[in-house]
Amino acid sequence: MHNPSATLRSAWARLNSVPGGTWLFSQVVGWVVPYSRTVGAHVRELRPGYCRATLRDRRKVRNHFQSIHAVALINLGELASGLATTLALPPHVRGIPIRITAQYLKKARGRLTAEAQVFLPAVGESPLDYQVESTISDPSGEPVCRVAVTWRLERR
Repeated sequence: MHNPSATLRSAWARLNSVPGGTWLFSQVVGWVVPYSRTVGAHVRELRPGYCRATLRDRRKVRNHFQSIHAVALINLGELASGLATTLALPPHVRGIPIRITAQYLKKARGRLTAEAQVFLPAVGESPLDYQVESTISDPSGEPVCRVAVTWRLERR
């Protein structure tokens, strides 16, 4: 049985402390989950139940208002939520995102930081829907977006 949590945890443990390792880990995540690579997020900190990732402000992710595009924000928030959740899952449980919502608070400019923290409940025989929120902040630390991902947690 494939265990994404163990694979990610192992890759992070090998790479995060070497020069350029967090960037390389972020590339590996983008290779495994190709769509997540489209915004070029950089995973800076990762542990079971927590992820912090950044996104550079550049033309590729901007909209016609000269701010970071709404879908790039959702992508960044879902990535942080997904990594935090996946690393927190016990080996006998899998998580599948079933809903994503976003609350846009202000124009997003500059290097953005997404943080997600999760404390998963116990999962019994019945699937459980559980919401994880990522907060995305601008360089001044002010939130620009909140992305809520509802995960269906179920036994493998």
